[in-house]
Amino acid sequence: MSPDQAAPLLEVRGAAKAFPGVKALDGVDLTLFGGEVLALIGENGAGKSTLMKLLSGVYTPDEGEFFVDGEPVEITSPARAEELGIAIIHQEFNLVPDLTVAQNIYLGREPRIGPFINEAALNRQARELLDELGLQLDPTSRVGSLTVASQQMVEIAKALNINARVLIMDEPTAALNDAEVATLHELIRRFVNPATGVIYISHRMPELKAISQRITVLRDGQYVGTVNTAETHMDQVVGMMVGREIDTTRRQAPYAGDGSVVLAVEGLSTRSKLKNVSLTLRKGEILGVAGLMGAGRTELARAIVGADPMSSGTVSIHGTPRTIHSPAAAAAAGVGYLSEDRKALGVITSQSVRDNIVLSSLPRFFRRGLGDERGIDDVAREYTDRLRIKTPSIRQLVKNLSGGNQQKVVIAKWLVRDCDILIFDEPTRGIDVGAKAEIYDLLNSLAAEGKSLIVISSELPEVLAVSHRVAVMCEGRLVGELDQHEASQESIMDLATRTESAVAGPHSASQAAVTERPVSS
Repeated sequence: MSPDQAAPLLEVRGAAKAFPGVKALDGVDLTLFGGEVLALIGENGAGKSTLMKLLSGVYTPDEGEFFVDGEPVEITSPARAEELGIAIIHQEFNLVPDLTVAQNIYLGREPRIGPFINEAALNRQARELLDELGLQLDPTSRVGSLTVASQQMVEIAKALNINARVLIMDEPTAALNDAEVATLHELIRRFVNPATGVIYISHRMPELKAISQRITVLRDGQYVGTVNTAETHMDQVVGMMVGREIDTTRRQAPYAGDGSVVLAVEGLSTRSKLKNVSLTLRKGEILGVAGLMGAGRTELARAIVGADPMSSGTVSIHGTPRTIHSPAAAAAAGVGYLSEDRKALGVITSQSVRDNIVLSSLPRFFRRGLGDERGIDDVAREYTDRLRIKTPSIRQLVKNLSGGNQQKVVIAKWLVRDCDILIFDEPTRGIDVGAKAEIYDLLNSLAAEGKSLIVISSELPEVLAVSHRVAVMCEGRLVGELDQHEASQESIMDLATRTESAVAGPHSASQAAVTERPVSS
């Protein structure tokens, strides 16, 4: 539906919001029409999350007007947003893991018999809703036992259960594979009609082309413009977003190290996932690890650093077998691990940028019980500047930073620790195109300095952009390695989609040809 055919479903005019030391929004406009998916994009810190919190009633605006169906409204609380039919699905889910799917969907709205919850009616209503949405979920399953993709679907069902007309989705596909993304997009298309609309926040350019009708761009808290998706090249959108030209087709330069092996994994297996995985990492090399969700990529990283126990196999560092029982022991041996779950395992969000940056290196700054406060400040400022962390102060709490800047704090923490081997698990998840380019440059500079990196990513263009060599996993096994000249999205997916029987059977000639070929230097 075009803007001149109907009044906007939702409209924002001149929204502004300031926090101590930073103006998060400054005169931002947004218009959503019924029947459309409006993509909202911008670099981390551009103001997207702040705008969404204004729309969902979490924050109140300093300035601005809000309209629903052309009528002025005040969104003073989440309850008021819900009354207006505005629902938001956050990047970090708002689910209770110990409750069932049905209990989460109807939390606070449970059918009752007197003072008691009617479990039979609860499960029946949830089943009817899930069937209507085409979701293959068991209403009685505990949410904590579900995959991330299934939890995403529960969040959507929960939002639609309140009869939402405006559905705001913040990075909804950050942890989904291609098949799950297709399912989500089909669900969105079924939801959208002349009386409903979706605001879709994502840093993945191909998704915007596939799902949205228009794209609104924010930069540095200000409105840049809105374009029709079908008529606009994504390079133009990136330029609007970052204010400079970004190479979105980059590929890694050839490996230039001396070939010495710094990490060797032999026959690594775990009880739950990994099966006889062997790989090597060379000095100054970036080894990409690819595979579909559930292939065992994260489990491999966790086993190497001792977060998950090995049932068999060895890990050698600089030629010496090491017994590593914890990430702390791995760090002491020179191996740093940046988890994909930065909120739970990467940073302490209630602490400052400064404190998080030195968190893994505290003994370095303490002598006889006294802390070197000036030294801590100097290091925190150095790495805040080096990684371009957008923060009004090194003493700003990490929880007040955007997701991308939180990720940079995690990276800074391990750079200060000065490990020779770094394992990055989804290092750019939830990070915009401009910040991704900065992190890619950082990874290359680390490799040039002689650091050795393992980069795990579910985004194949990212794997190709940073890797000197690509290891591909499927069903807990390492099914092949590709050097730069062989690696492509097609060749990686060919390996990543092999079943266990195809990998282990006598007809895996293609895989054998790949793994037996010497790795190019």
